[in-house]
Amino acid sequence: MGPVGQPVPNGYGDYYPTPRDDRRAGVIMHPTSLPGAYGIGDAGPEARAFVDWMAKGKMSIWQVLPLVPPGRPIPGVREDYWSPYSGRDAHCGNTLVISLDDLVADGLLETKDLPKAYGGSENVDFGRVAATNEPLIAKAAEKLLAMASGSGLKGEYDAFCARADVKAWLDPAATFDAIDSTPELLGKYWWDWPAEYRDRDPGALAAIESEKASSIELFKATQFLFHVQWMRLKKYANDRGVSLVGDMPIYVGGHSADVWANQNLFLLGDDKRPSALAGVPPDAFSEDGQLWGNPLFDWGEHARTDYAWWAQRLKRTLELHDEVRIDHFRAFAAYWEVEAGAPTAKSGRWMVGPGVDMFNKLKPALGDAKIVAEDLGVITADVVDLRQECGFPGMVVLQFAWGGNGRNPHLLHNHYENSFCYPGTHDNETSQGWYAQQDEDTKRRLEAYAGIAYGDGAWGMIKAGMSSVSKACVFTMQDVLALGNEARMNTPGVADGNWSWRIGEPGVFATLDAEAHKLASLATVYDRVADPDAQSMRESCQSVAGGGRGGLFGLGFWIF
Repeated sequence: MGPVGQPVPNGYGDYYPTPRDDRRAGVIMHPTSLPGAYGIGDAGPEARAFVDWMAKGKMSIWQVLPLVPPGRPIPGVREDYWSPYSGRDAHCGNTLVISLDDLVADGLLETKDLPKAYGGSENVDFGRVAATNEPLIAKAAEKLLAMASGSGLKGEYDAFCARADVKAWLDPAATFDAIDSTPELLGKYWWDWPAEYRDRDPGALAAIESEKASSIELFKATQFLFHVQWMRLKKYANDRGVSLVGDMPIYVGGHSADVWANQNLFLLGDDKRPSALAGVPPDAFSEDGQLWGNPLFDWGEHARTDYAWWAQRLKRTLELHDEVRIDHFRAFAAYWEVEAGAPTAKSGRWMVGPGVDMFNKLKPALGDAKIVAEDLGVITADVVDLRQECGFPGMVVLQFAWGGNGRNPHLLHNHYENSFCYPGTHDNETSQGWYAQQDEDTKRRLEAYAGIAYGDGAWGMIKAGMSSVSKACVFTMQDVLALGNEARMNTPGVADGNWSWRIGEPGVFATLDAEAHKLASLATVYDRVADPDAQSMRESCQSVAGGGRGGLFGLGFWIF
């Protein structure tokens, strides 16, 4: 500013707005929930129709659940599971969302190959979809493999398989699948396989890779079909101003290629069984805590490799999405360790996580990656410090705002700009269902505080979220449709019957112009519409101010 008592610089009185990130809004809907003629939502025409509908509603975020192959039923244990949060591989894609219609468009199937339309607007019957659609997807993959090399889709496939970053996860995943599908090993965990497979004996692996070469190649081709369709959809969304936000569970399944191929990176015993398991401690909702059963990471070994496996995993996730939410982010600060064999999580203990060292080491590999920290649950000061040091947005959830006092962090007046605001997530009741369960005192408080009147739970919560200072507001498609708890996506702690909700028949988005108009109006009122001049103005303001945002990754890393 200059010496005291001297004139200030020219332009001192000029007004400029405070630099900030663009404000955005969007929708959570997993692709399996989309309409489709063949029992499940997919990456085809209805996904593109959804993107067009979002663009009409001035929505710029499409948040999905994990795209990994979902957990499958185990007879007598869990009959209707299919959870995307218990995926069978952290790098592979869910091939059930491959569009049969797009396979026809690519010349890999003929129209006569397609099944009669089934499922309609019904919830997904995953077992029926797998039995009906997977043979057709395999047929398309076989036709791809039979094509001449070097051009067209086959050329793209050859290039995909030749990529070093792809080979690092696709080759072991294909070999794992080949062993796992051997009839005598079906249903067995990999640590119960014969020792030569369990311990990855090079000779035994070479032998089975030769013996099952065709099924291994088919596995890779199917993964390619998922990849190419999803990347086309991502480009379609990006071209219309829609950013894809993915979801990455922090832990991976024990019976997975991830653990089998990287045994040194997990806490395993001499018998290769997990020696310690993931979970969370007892709290107000569960006196026994939650025992998730995932193997824990050997963080010392990860540190010795400069977190190379994490760099590989995040790069793959960020190839399929523009941004990623990391589930259970708090475990990077401290995680709950339960000894294998313990009946509940009560006997566990807190252990120090890798902290900021991990993200420092990942910075060169990940470039300007955009990460959202899921910081819900038991959040201590070290978790907040880590998130702030990294500069990651956290989460606030309006359904959590109405207990306790005025310092509840989920209340609107306690929100902070570098956050994503949700009325509720896929794990919550729908906002309409949640509102219906509230007592009269809470309903009066909702009306007095946020103007949410009787019968208007869903859109009242959407409007409240839009008004938040949080730079992003994201709500479920169920809330846009003001649906009750019959449309709930997941009930935590309940193994069966989740993840199956679908929005309706093909063509449904053409009937939702009124909802798109309401969203566009709210986005405009609350400054959540992309401004083509925002970036240049922001850069000008930062130049005048002579500074920018802090955080681990520096100025501009989280401007999106």
